[in-house]
Amino acid sequence: MRLSSTDIYAFQALGFLGTQTRENWVSSDDISRATGVAKPYLVRILANLNHHSIVVSKKGAGGGYALAAEADMITLKTVMRAIDGPVSPLACVSRNWHQTCPEEDRCQVRSSVWERIRDAMLAILDEVTVADLAADFQQGTTYHDCLERLLRPSL
Repeated sequence: MRLSSTDIYAFQALGFLGTQTRENWVSSDDISRATGVAKPYLVRILANLNHHSIVVSKKGAGGGYALAAEADMITLKTVMRAIDGPVSPLACVSRNWHQTCPEEDRCQVRSSVWERIRDAMLAILDEVTVADLAADFQQGTTYHDCLERLLRPSL
């Protein structure tokens, strides 16, 4: 698993929405201003989160976005899967996007490393919620510096 700028921006937006009441519809302009995420990019992220029922949207005057559930009920596991798809390091150990490998039954590294990495990541992401992101947002913690520290694949 490697974080992307989309992940960081989604965390920022969800952290902000987590500080709002669910009855309060927040415009994409307001979310963009509060988080510093460019509106065109933000709107695509929010559409994806809406598609995966993490946020809900309402069109028209007085519309906007809100969390689909209480902030402490939305885990980062759900968010990461919505944004990135599989959390697993390889398709042969993915729970939701499994692809069979001919070496699956006899591959020692699969069970000793890849399954354990998958399970550890899923367990940790399942413990952290949008309420934690909201707590960061409320205390003024941003994830902008994370953008400068994203790992880039080397060729």
